[in-house]
Amino acid sequence: MPGHKPPEAVARAAAKGLELRDKFNRGGTDVGVRRAEQLKARRPVSDEDITAISSYFKRHAVDKQAKAREWGDDDDPSAGYIAWLLWGGDAGERWADGVKAGH
Repeated sequence: MPGHKPPEAVARAAAKGLELRDKFNRGGTDVGVRRAEQLKARRPVSDEDITAISSYFKRHAVDKQAKAREWGDDDDPSAGYIAWLLWGGDAGERWADGVKAGH
């Protein structure tokens, strides 16, 4: 199956998201967990999945503004931060947007 192999930085972010989700028991949905497992394993990602990943980041950019917990805090991470990592984090956003743009 042709597809786009997730870069190492995307795989690392997804793995970190899975670890934080397990540790703090929050963040992400079952869909996000499945996506993280795909990205962590660096399994090929279809064009449809690239669109879904890019769309996720567009919808959830507002989560970075949440005040309940500090964005990026690995000691007490927000659910939104964990979910963001499950989808590949900032590296995932750049990658998906780049693939969509044809780069």
